[in-house]
Amino acid sequence: MNPTDSDDPATKPRTAAPANEKVRTHARNALLEGRLPKWRSSFVVLLIFTAFAALAGRAVWVQVLNRNFYIAEGQKRYQRTLELTATRGRIVDRNGALLAVSLGTYEIWATPSRFDIATVPPIARMIDMPEAELTRRLGTSRSFVLLKRQVDAELAARVAQTGLAGVTLVADTKRFYPEGASAAHIVGFTDSEDQGQEGVELAANDRLMGVHGRREVIRDRLGRVVSEIGEPEQAENGETIQLTIDKRIQQLAHTQLAAAVLKHRARAGSVVVLDAKNGEILALANYPTFDPNDRARLTGEQLRNRALTDTFEPGSTIKPLVAALAIDLGLVRPDTRIDTSPGTFKLGTHVIHDTSNHGVITVSEAVQMSSNVALTKLSLRIRPETVWDKYREYGIGRAPDLTFPGAATGRLRAFERWKPIEQATMAYGYGLSLSLLQIAQVYTAYAGTGEFKPASLVRGEPVAGAVQVTKPATAAAVRDMLELAMGPRGTGRAATVVGYRVGGKTGTARKLVGRSYAANKYRASFVGMAPMSDPKVIVAVMIDEPSDGAYYGGTVAGPVFSGVVGATMQLLGVPPDA
Repeated sequence: MNPTDSDDPATKPRTAAPANEKVRTHARNALLEGRLPKWRSSFVVLLIFTAFAALAGRAVWVQVLNRNFYIAEGQKRYQRTLELTATRGRIVDRNGALLAVSLGTYEIWATPSRFDIATVPPIARMIDMPEAELTRRLGTSRSFVLLKRQVDAELAARVAQTGLAGVTLVADTKRFYPEGASAAHIVGFTDSEDQGQEGVELAANDRLMGVHGRREVIRDRLGRVVSEIGEPEQAENGETIQLTIDKRIQQLAHTQLAAAVLKHRARAGSVVVLDAKNGEILALANYPTFDPNDRARLTGEQLRNRALTDTFEPGSTIKPLVAALAIDLGLVRPDTRIDTSPGTFKLGTHVIHDTSNHGVITVSEAVQMSSNVALTKLSLRIRPETVWDKYREYGIGRAPDLTFPGAATGRLRAFERWKPIEQATMAYGYGLSLSLLQIAQVYTAYAGTGEFKPASLVRGEPVAGAVQVTKPATAAAVRDMLELAMGPRGTGRAATVVGYRVGGKTGTARKLVGRSYAANKYRASFVGMAPMSDPKVIVAVMIDEPSDGAYYGGTVAGPVFSGVVGATMQLLGVPPDA
């Protein structure tokens, strides 16, 4: 067989296929034949265009529309504003003696993440903190925790010497009150944030605070200041507030008052000393009191500034006012005689009593012997509206014009609602109420030429002007009556001062409990002035609920007046006039 004729396909020669046949074969290849939708390429292009548009929009938002915000956010990472703290202003007395001052102290801070737990016991002992409490504070997730405030320089130095990691000292200030408890109710105190809470610290807080400054700095990643931006705004320290108080008289009044309250086992007491010439407050003391440097066990009773906030019925200390008014109206003269027999006076269903039957006495003697009957008869001869107007002129029913929180207005009912018995009782101190400061203000009218001088506490502040409330001759007549009250027949014998002529008026008033007067609760008071030849000071004393048996104003409050006046005359260098 011819090999070329074999049927084996491998041995058969291949014949070339036509060119168009090859093209058709490739077009039908499954791997090369396209199956994607035609819109996909358009979508991809649109998606890319949208992404670029979004990026462009974001760039415009960040770099153009909201540029300042992102600049500020960036600056927060490296730029800081540091506060330059203003020092709180001082409070001083009329002679410049310190009553309140800020002392340099420190705060102790800790960084929990860097604090070695093994050092807890010694640090706890050093800062006088229980170990459990210190451990609790260090267990927080915060970056910094406060361990103790107002640390003195000695303790701060001891802490610094330990060189412990994670402990930081920060400069701070602490308010200090050199006069302690004696001036506490006047000066007041601040809280831990150096904000005034009571007294002048609260009333003059804005002036004492000053204005904080600031400086802009750049810090590195470790918090260190590497440069300063611009000029710093310097802090403006607080003002120095000068009071009218004389710290020597203040200490004296506090000591005399505390002794009297304890001696008579009284609930409380107050003393006010005014400059008779201008109404400035030289002293204002209360007992019980508190130490503003140590307020750990402070109570509400200790906080009350009773001389300003507590009002009470003044009793017989108001009698000179009615006598002066009757004289000014020409109804009587100081030597006009009034029949007080038989020591009682019936008014409707009410009976007004004297302590005894004084018989026929003059107006001056009525004040001297504190006759309720005589003053009732004088008051009923005056129109109610006239009495009410005069009381208002004397500051009754009006809050004192003081830069001080909580000064009471007292109580004075509208005259249209007065009944005859009310007008009568107001003449001897019942049915109206005043604070001790308001009572002291009343007597400024009798210390000079008849001008009522509003009390003031802060020097340099505007004060309401003096008001002429009685005639100069009447004021002189009342001074004579007040001096008579210190004599043998007067009620103020226990208030006399050796070497000086003094004058004053006692007051003994039952306390109103609920809607009736208590049988055995009294307020004993005394208000007077010295020396009578030329009055320099007015002193008002109130003892609340004396309980050792004595309760009359002359017996309980009179000796306090005597002690304060006697020493004050010496301190002011006033020569004896007796």
